[in-house]
Amino acid sequence: MSVLFTHAYYLSDDPKEQKIMKPYPPLGLLYVSAYLVNKNIPNDVFDSTFSNQEAQLQFILDKKPKVICIYTNLMTKIEVIKLIKILRTEKFNYPKIVLGGPDVSYNIENYLKARADFLVIGEGEETTFELYNAILSNQNYNEINGIAFVENEKVVQTKTRTKFKELDELPFPNREAISMQKYLDTWKNNHGQSSMTISTQRGCPYTCKWCSTAVYGQSYRRRPAEQVAAEMKMLKEKYQPDAIWFVDDVFTVSHKWLLAFREEVLKQEAIIPFECITRAERLNDEILTLLKEIGCFRIWIGAESGSQRIIDLMDRRVDVTVVKEAIQKTNQLGIETGTFIMLGYPGETEEDITETIQYLKEANPTHYTITIAYPIKGTSLYTEIEDKITRAPDWETSTDREIDFKRTYSRKYYDYAVSKVVNEVEYYKKKSTNITQALKHKTKAILVSGLMIYHKLL
Repeated sequence: MSVLFTHAYYLSDDPKEQKIMKPYPPLGLLYVSAYLVNKNIPNDVFDSTFSNQEAQLQFILDKKPKVICIYTNLMTKIEVIKLIKILRTEKFNYPKIVLGGPDVSYNIENYLKARADFLVIGEGEETTFELYNAILSNQNYNEINGIAFVENEKVVQTKTRTKFKELDELPFPNREAISMQKYLDTWKNNHGQSSMTISTQRGCPYTCKWCSTAVYGQSYRRRPAEQVAAEMKMLKEKYQPDAIWFVDDVFTVSHKWLLAFREEVLKQEAIIPFECITRAERLNDEILTLLKEIGCFRIWIGAESGSQRIIDLMDRRVDVTVVKEAIQKTNQLGIETGTFIMLGYPGETEEDITETIQYLKEANPTHYTITIAYPIKGTSLYTEIEDKITRAPDWETSTDREIDFKRTYSRKYYDYAVSKVVNEVEYYKKKSTNITQALKHKTKAILVSGLMIYHKLL
């Protein structure tokens, strides 16, 4: 076959993920692969998740594709660039290298300097189809919307590709192209239940400053409820997953769609237990009951901070009290909850962190994750802190996570703040059930509080 899709995420090289062991397949690549198959263009997919670069390169040598399409994001960029450099040798017969994914839109010159032939900017299905045909027939690339390339030593970026208006035009992802069983087994062996992913929408209508909308834009487009239910039924019959993770940014954004979805899932007997992400103001008693009825077992409800001041700086446009009450109501209904916390946002102070600790105690989510804020190029946050960057490592050998900027306190202060938040919250959760464990957490919280004071004074 003349076209091959791949990525450069290798689970064996990721110590953090090896502890978590919750990998999911590259859904975006599988969508583009399926679209080409639908256009009578057969293609290969090499899923690197459970493999390594050596096996990946041998696969490419065996297949000898004329076009290699590689998905890249801020976490896989370093390995993608290494892969490109190897593919640029005579041994591989110089295939055309096409990159797509969220990281290319605001790093066009960097990726082209890294010797990619073409960048697909935004949604990849139609653009990849047109670009592939143009490469094979040596047509004029300037007529293809949504790409960037170098011509006469100058970067050319064509017109923006119009996004799909009707997502029912998209076929189901080409899951048959990879070994789904490896994912199912990995989940089952490590967590006792398997999980798969489904996407029901593209775009997000909200304006959070730290969030990238590089691929799908600030929009809201949804697949028909009937089609999503049909995909669930197919997965249920073919793969028998124990759970589904809906990868949408805000699953409950449209209550009208959810009502139709419930009807279709019940009618098609497609219920699979699932978890999703949403915003607190898009939940109410009726929607929570609906979600539970059709199998929802966990809802991640974003807050990012327990401080309303920081939430407003993020342009989250939500009341922290509403978030807290939504988590509490969800808990009461017997659905697990999760929330996301971001520390070190520009302007965050010790008082804001204290409010976040109190919020987590009162809201009492089943799960919570904490990250330290980092600026992704192309976001409003990046624009705001660009002139305050204190550490910008070499682009090819680093990720956006390693960029640092002038904060209220040092980066090290916020590292210790993460530990303080976790240990204070865990102390609160366990003090009535396991006093020994609780005291261990309290001791750690006191120790890191001292280290925070030290780094605050530096």
